[in-house]
Amino acid sequence: MHYIAETRSNIPHDLVSVSDYAEHAKQHIGHDIYEYIAGGGADQLTLRRNRQALDNIQLLPKMLKDCTQGSSALHFMGESLRHPIILAPVAFQKLVHPQGEIATAQAASSLETTMVVSNLASHKLEDIAQNLDSGKWFQLYFQESREFTLSLVKRAEAAGYTKLMVTVDTSLHGIRNRAQRAGFVLPEGVEAINLRDRPPLPRKTLSKQQSIVFQGMMTEAPTWEDIAWLQQNSSLDIIIKGIMHPADALKAKQIGVAGIVVSNHGGRALDSIPSAIELLPKIRKSLGPDYPIIVDGAIERGTDIYKAIALGANTVMVGRPQLYALAVAGALGVAHMLRVLREELEVTMAMMGTPTIGDITQDTIYRGEHR
Repeated sequence: MHYIAETRSNIPHDLVSVSDYAEHAKQHIGHDIYEYIAGGGADQLTLRRNRQALDNIQLLPKMLKDCTQGSSALHFMGESLRHPIILAPVAFQKLVHPQGEIATAQAASSLETTMVVSNLASHKLEDIAQNLDSGKWFQLYFQESREFTLSLVKRAEAAGYTKLMVTVDTSLHGIRNRAQRAGFVLPEGVEAINLRDRPPLPRKTLSKQQSIVFQGMMTEAPTWEDIAWLQQNSSLDIIIKGIMHPADALKAKQIGVAGIVVSNHGGRALDSIPSAIELLPKIRKSLGPDYPIIVDGAIERGTDIYKAIALGANTVMVGRPQLYALAVAGALGVAHMLRVLREELEVTMAMMGTPTIGDITQDTIYRGEHR
């Protein structure tokens, strides 16, 4: 169908870093699909800024530390994690591999990695959960029907998911010109199967004075009141994904949201906004030392993970690399990608003289004399 070649049963010898997967993936999926995955919003200013901001951060190692008892394990939001790497919710994984999210779940299990299953997964959330022996969280987009939204939540609860990650920064699709230029459309056979029984959206008639954006699309967008409603109707911890403003982060904490993801949606939504890593220290300061924070955006190296933790994150999420690795080598590719990240993080920790996650603090970041 839309696959160019069968995925490999082994890892190419020259594939040694996470970014290598992005290049190899071009041989396995169509150009339009690759552009849809890789592209950012509009002029891709934020997409590029995500990478540049991480690259601009420098580390300051400490020598002669005993690291023989080191570990990248941690306790986070009531769960024991083997490492601080979480698989972000990524939609339509059958775009790149026939097993889609099932293969990703198998890889996550083998590397003891928490997986956040997308609301827009191309397999049933129950089937993915059955293949996921590690941490299982479910990502939710609010639907126009609260009844249908709640049915998704109850299905997730029944399937053993332990947390809800509510994405709030894409009530509208961003301006994705790169995907448009490539002519991307969702191919036949790939769908958001968990939304198959969603009630049809009510037909709206707008006057000439009304906007298809404000009076049309945004009438379905969630508000803080919807978050409060969800808290009242689910026993699961709720994490809000897409927080960038410190005031929003503080409000989430004040109303009892369990945690947040500082994220600009991988640069795929609103363009011309800062990277998450730039805002992270200010958000951490506003929330205090103990409130759970996840960060994402261009995480491709163990040093990237280290920098995020040093600047205030508890854990990181990885998005696009899942799809690239899945396209190249299926479950094996995703497992290898995760192993590379974990081992790079542990090498960084050892060379920095910080043998545990708790040892990674802001004083290991070099800020320069002018700071």
